[in-house]
Amino acid sequence: MLNIPLWKRIVIWGLCALGLLTALPNAFYTRAERHNDAVVAAERAGFETAEQATDRALWPSFVPSNLVNLGLDLRGGAHLLAEVQVADVYKARMDGLWPDMRRALADARGEIGGIRRAPSDPSELRIQIEKPEAMAKAVEIARGLSNPIVTLTGVGQNDLDVSAEGDTLIVTLSEAERQATDDRTLRQSLEIIRRRVDEVGTREPTIQRQGENRILIQVPGIGSATELKELIGTTAQLTFHPVIGRGTDGDAIAQPGTVIYPSVDDGDDGVFYTLDEVPVVTGEDLVDARPDFDQNGRPAVAFRFNTSGARKFGDYTGANVGQLFAIVLDEEVISAPRINQHIPGGSGIITGNFSVEASTNLAVLLRAGALPAKMTFLEERTIGPELGQDSIDAGRIAAVIGLVGVVFFMIASYGLFGVFASVALGLNIAMLFGILSTIGATLTLPGIAGIVLTVGMAVDANVLVFERIREEMKTAKGPARAIELGYEKAMSAIIDANITTFITALILFFLGSGPVKGFAVTLVVGLITSVFTAIWVTRLFVVTWFDRKRPKSITV
Repeated sequence: MLNIPLWKRIVIWGLCALGLLTALPNAFYTRAERHNDAVVAAERAGFETAEQATDRALWPSFVPSNLVNLGLDLRGGAHLLAEVQVADVYKARMDGLWPDMRRALADARGEIGGIRRAPSDPSELRIQIEKPEAMAKAVEIARGLSNPIVTLTGVGQNDLDVSAEGDTLIVTLSEAERQATDDRTLRQSLEIIRRRVDEVGTREPTIQRQGENRILIQVPGIGSATELKELIGTTAQLTFHPVIGRGTDGDAIAQPGTVIYPSVDDGDDGVFYTLDEVPVVTGEDLVDARPDFDQNGRPAVAFRFNTSGARKFGDYTGANVGQLFAIVLDEEVISAPRINQHIPGGSGIITGNFSVEASTNLAVLLRAGALPAKMTFLEERTIGPELGQDSIDAGRIAAVIGLVGVVFFMIASYGLFGVFASVALGLNIAMLFGILSTIGATLTLPGIAGIVLTVGMAVDANVLVFERIREEMKTAKGPARAIELGYEKAMSAIIDANITTFITALILFFLGSGPVKGFAVTLVVGLITSVFTAIWVTRLFVVTWFDRKRPKSITV
């Protein structure tokens, strides 16, 4: 045991050196952070400014620059709890189903007579049939438009429920389809929010689902909850509608199947457009949006549709040359150009009263995609950076006090062996931060508690070994055998204690929320580094010392 091969020594010292090197950027946090931000900004823009070059030079490029990300409670930032209005998606599905249903029923007009859409709850589609005696035929046609549900829980079921009530055909989403739709809506909302937040370069946001229809959003480093709401709360629902009429009466009542939206274009100040309620193309068909300039040099947004959107856009513009075509963003007409010619390519440009910044922000929102449903913000908090700095300072003080206390008692109790354990403890903390930096972990206030706990637990294995060596010195033949037996007989207790703690930390990670997960991550990483430094690093110190001194007896 006391004869550690050279290759093992090289590996141990190599891992310690690697841990120190990867942890080094955290000792110069501001400089390394500015370097990283400059590199990311230059990569996104495709060029580097003089200021970015100066920031990039703050940290050597050949040295690792990964940092432990600071969580919301340490850096400050914004916290939102949003509720997704999934009922909006039901209405959109019914509105989108109506044209297909109208065409299908119109083909059987000879049997069922005329049809018209009747007022109804937004989550259902009601169609009045001229010949109620032919309702069975209408129900059969409507059911023919349903599709099987492609989910594990919806196998064998269709997405539409069709029923009749007097002369009215009622179409709703089936219960299984509602559940599948809710799940898709939440998943899509999560992804779109994540993409929007990532667009502005924030660090390690927490975006996760809570319950059936809520989303928790925590973004460190952002100015306020209001700023975060402006970034993600905008639905950015871009739609293209046929124009039925225009006027200046904002209190006019829209007829069934139409909507009235105000214009926000300077050229149409005070004008309200009456539009067909069902859009020709929506933002879901967009594949690209970027800031641009129109033919007059004014800021605009260029867009491009996918194959399906390009076909619909091209067909409509080809059949409606000379007509107005409204571009609507979040129930406001931002532009209503006249269709001068057929536009077959699926590309276009949005003009309006834009500044360069506004056109850039709009392009970001459109490129990130439209939220499938509106969100209601149930809870919002802004955490100032001063409070975060107070938390960092308090955590640092707690860690220093804990470290000093542990070192004092280890040296007082075990002398030179306590010094070895204390040096290994310092390497343990460095390796802990090195691993957290490498994996991109986020450090929260509970995470600092995990580090402080690790400091206390890190010497447990050493205490077990040293106490065992004390016992063996009474019976073993010489100090070398006592050290060997001390490590051998303490190993089972060390493994048992750390495995049980490791299992507990895993349970906390998989079942806990964000702050609890932060604690679990630092605890797991701390256990790994603690076992390594206690079993191998401290042992290497003891063996190296013993090889050089060859003492006849040892005092632990």
